[in-house]
Amino acid sequence: MKAFYSTRFVLPLPAGHRFPMGKYGRLHDRLAAELPAVALAQAEPADDDALALAHAPGYIDAVARGTLDAPAQREIGFPWSEAMVERSRRSVGATVQAARAALAEGVAANIAGGTHHAGAERGGGFCVFNDVAVAARVLQREHLRRHPGARRPRVAVIDLDVHQGNGTAEIFARDDSVFTLSLHGEKNFPFRKVAGDLDVGLPDGTGDDDYLAALELALDELANRFEAQHVFYLAGADPHEGDRLGRLKLTHDGLIARDRRVFDWAWQRRLPLTLCMAGGYGHDIETTVQAQVNTFGVALHYWRRWQNPAR
Repeated sequence: MKAFYSTRFVLPLPAGHRFPMGKYGRLHDRLAAELPAVALAQAEPADDDALALAHAPGYIDAVARGTLDAPAQREIGFPWSEAMVERSRRSVGATVQAARAALAEGVAANIAGGTHHAGAERGGGFCVFNDVAVAARVLQREHLRRHPGARRPRVAVIDLDVHQGNGTAEIFARDDSVFTLSLHGEKNFPFRKVAGDLDVGLPDGTGDDDYLAALELALDELANRFEAQHVFYLAGADPHEGDRLGRLKLTHDGLIARDRRVFDWAWQRRLPLTLCMAGGYGHDIETTVQAQVNTFGVALHYWRRWQNPAR
């Protein structure tokens, strides 16, 4: 199973910064050691042409040149640097490459990504560019180039990060070829939500059983309202009970059950699935990384089913 990464996902941050940048290197190393069937590949950066499928050219240029005003840069949450720009481009590129691989093999992944707070003209919440939005539009464009006159492929975004995917909802607000589902903490960031196609807000303290019941209802509604041809799955580790920013109470077993349900939903419909890891801010970084390794274990199981569909 292909999974894309970049050594430049790790960018220098000031001492005491709350973003756990080290989780990407830890995840890469554990996948290499424990799940050798995950083929790790270096991500290429997304160029301006790809980014402009989801972002305003002026915003792309301001990020690249470091000319965002101070409030806009603070909203992103990272200080500007060339490394920040490079990491952001490669995070998008990793999801684009994973989406192409998923079309060929059924399942593929970005070991980072899920930057769902970035809108067309702004970043936010540690998100500079919206990797899923760009990748969805790249897939659609490439399909139309191969099949002139065809309909755009219909894409479902299943966002199970604990924070609502406001940027993704904004970008696709008037695009009926993309369905955005977000299952998140109702009282958590962002405090001003942007309505997607299906938003399910959960109260603080929601545990495994109630979460999984809400997910089941949401997937049923998605299936009833939208006929998808590709799935992007944001498998945030931050609903875990040990997360600093999550405020929900899922166990590791609950997150594994969540992942299995999403992968099975896509498998039953033979929908290629692109996996992004999205958020995770455990008090202990190893708790976050363990949740992500668990998700990759589920993903690998379903990738193998795609390679041997008779099983």
